[in-house]
Amino acid sequence: MQTKFNLYILEYAMDSMLRNRFKNISIVVIFTSLVFLISSILFISNSIKYELDNTVDNLPEITIQKIKAGRIEQVDISMVDKISQIRGVEDVIPRVWGYYYFKSAGVNFTIMGLDGFATQYTKSLEEVSQKFDINSLDNAMIIGKGVENILKTNYYSEYFNFITSKGELKKINIAGVFKSQIQLESNDMIILSQDNAREIFDIRDNKASDIVVKVANPKEIGTIVSKIRTLYPDSRIITKEDLKVSYQNIFNYKRGFFLAIFIISLFTFFMIIYDKISGVSSFETQEIGILKAIGWRVDDILKEKFYEAFIISSLSFIIGVSISLWFVYTLQAPLLKEIFIGYSDLRPTFNLPFIIDYSSLALVFLLSIPIYISASIIPSWRVATSDSDDIMR
Repeated sequence: MQTKFNLYILEYAMDSMLRNRFKNISIVVIFTSLVFLISSILFISNSIKYELDNTVDNLPEITIQKIKAGRIEQVDISMVDKISQIRGVEDVIPRVWGYYYFKSAGVNFTIMGLDGFATQYTKSLEEVSQKFDINSLDNAMIIGKGVENILKTNYYSEYFNFITSKGELKKINIAGVFKSQIQLESNDMIILSQDNAREIFDIRDNKASDIVVKVANPKEIGTIVSKIRTLYPDSRIITKEDLKVSYQNIFNYKRGFFLAIFIISLFTFFMIIYDKISGVSSFETQEIGILKAIGWRVDDILKEKFYEAFIISSLSFIIGVSISLWFVYTLQAPLLKEIFIGYSDLRPTFNLPFIIDYSSLALVFLLSIPIYISASIIPSWRVATSDSDDIMR
């Protein structure tokens, strides 16, 4: 009997919502928009943070650069022998790499020269080295997915003409496309043999762009850095922790824009809640008085208001989160993503990885549904507990 009576209350709540459909539709539209905006901000933030964390974790423990007159210079490969003799050093790898500006598309590509016989310093480069025989590639290259899209847009589907530092054209065929779980690392990357990379950047055989050091025990990084600095005081030594702090600072700075949008959204939502909790309309007051007059109890009235608020807030939450997921991970969050990563097209764009942080969803849920339900029930409770005559008057 109690279940049947509750169903009647639910049916009345549905009828009441239909009678005030224009008002409720406007509430759902505003509520959905706020849930969508807040959810999108959190989804974008979580995806970019995930990508940055994975990128930093995949970087070498120590990177050594040569500084001359405040500018980065090429390092001598002879440094490798002395550094490898330091106790605790697992491997020392000279890198030949650099940025190549593709003027037609207005983007920078990262060119990495690999030696197929040497140990690679990241897992993704090791996979590429095993899949493709880099040393046997005669004037050929392996490109990331983002590079492939840009080259095809500019009518380079089989090869690409590099302009070397001497102003000469060098034709390199496209031998394959590689993908990595870390898009920030591989999306803009072009992998060549070291000989081709040296020719493009004019790097002599006894030189390298920088040197990376793999350390067996991360606790010894500080000691090894001190020893390297003693051997080569003119070098700039960058640790993985330094890069992590730098990336985090950039992330926190960009997240400030999102925080401002987030606060504005919450402020708007709580203004709506404040307006709703400050009192009920004269029509709703008269309706509650009539319900009490025909025998409805206070808890019946509160149940009916709960059903209304729950349906409206839950529907808005589900629609808002669903649109947000589609907007962020299908459309790749146009405009909003650009606010976070910047409008510069100097790097090929990357897709936001699909990351669902359930704590973020719980935060959006707690900031929306329970608060809206409370804001609907409290003023109705104040009216319902008053005398019926006073309510009707």
